[in-house]
Amino acid sequence: MSSMEEQLAECVQRCQEQMAHAWVVRAFVRHSDEIEDFPELTNICRAIFDLSRALETRVDDPVGYFKMLTKKLGKFRVAVDEYSKLVPEISTHTNFGQSVISTQVCARELGESLDKAKKIALANSSK
Repeated sequence: MSSMEEQLAECVQRCQEQMAHAWVVRAFVRHSDEIEDFPELTNICRAIFDLSRALETRVDDPVGYFKMLTKKLGKFRVAVDEYSKLVPEISTHTNFGQSVISTQVCARELGESLDKAKKIALANSSK
């Protein structure tokens, strides 16, 4: 069995993979023509940027990483929810639809990784 540090590092890696997907969504939205007419699209870009920057400073500190994720995930989820509601009013293009799915999956996977990390830490604290 892996050590707690190894298990938490695996959870961090999983989160970073999800953040890479979110970053691609950010790039897509930022460079879309629709952003000029719908400045509220910048909210999802900002949320992805803020979360990514906050987490990347703690990649080598899994405990700190998950503390930061705990702090920031709620705000990210709100931004994803708002984006999901906004997009159908802006565009029915497949790219936008897929970007909604990507951000929703990202938020879900981050939450699942956070839950797993908490379980790992709890299991190891009782040893």
